[in-house]
Amino acid sequence: MLLRFTKMHGLGNDFVVLDLITQRFMLQEHHIRKLADRHFGIGCDQVLVVEPPQNPDVDFRYRIYNADGGEVEQCGNGARCFAKFVRDKRLTGKNPLRVETNTGIIELTVTDNKQVQVDMGVPSVQTEQIPFTADQADNHCYMIEAAGQQCEIGVVSMGNPHSVMLVDDITAAPVATLGPAIEAHAQFPQRVNAGFMQLISRTEVNLRVYERGVGETLACGTGACAAVVSGQMRGLLDQQVMVHLPGGSLTIEWQGIGQPVIMTGPATSVFEGQIQL
Repeated sequence: MLLRFTKMHGLGNDFVVLDLITQRFMLQEHHIRKLADRHFGIGCDQVLVVEPPQNPDVDFRYRIYNADGGEVEQCGNGARCFAKFVRDKRLTGKNPLRVETNTGIIELTVTDNKQVQVDMGVPSVQTEQIPFTADQADNHCYMIEAAGQQCEIGVVSMGNPHSVMLVDDITAAPVATLGPAIEAHAQFPQRVNAGFMQLISRTEVNLRVYERGVGETLACGTGACAAVVSGQMRGLLDQQVMVHLPGGSLTIEWQGIGQPVIMTGPATSVFEGQIQL
């Protein structure tokens, strides 16, 4: 059958978005890999799926699949694109939106200047919730050995697992070598998104993220949230921080333990089409 899609991106983190409300299709892992393939398919970091909610108190169900075909829990850049998509397609006129994900409910608001603000929920630094197998006391920083190096990392769950490592120079950060080594580290039983953060000031950081099942991307919304949470837990960052990623910048706000992380940034539609699967 011909499946309608929209290609979108959030700061260069790109997506194929599928409306499975007005069209019916049984999406399988090999379909995801074909859609994501940059040579033989459309090409994307993740495939985003819009479905009817299972919970009557929310507006939509939001599902995320990495390029390797695996379903994941959360994607912040994708959430902003999701909000723009369902409004552009007139699937809803609501603002804000309540959206169901695999790890809970998030709230999406399109602002007056067309930015999308996302309530990403309350983060966790509890090792069992990430999950992360700690071999030392919880002090917000842990030492692991990866690619033959001793690495100090913070660990945060934004509904999906993140590690955050401080680096002196973001351009020289060993993302290509340490990224996959940390992603697949044995102490992360479900793998992890590996972030590399350079401090500029208490209100500004540079960040690169090696994403689980994808590789390094131009932007990672949940990674930006996790980096700010980790930086605050270490006493290095204020409550509102501008996070500069290779694809652009996000504003992240966190008021502290027990409070949700608020992410604000753009979402862009690129083109629409149909593909035979």
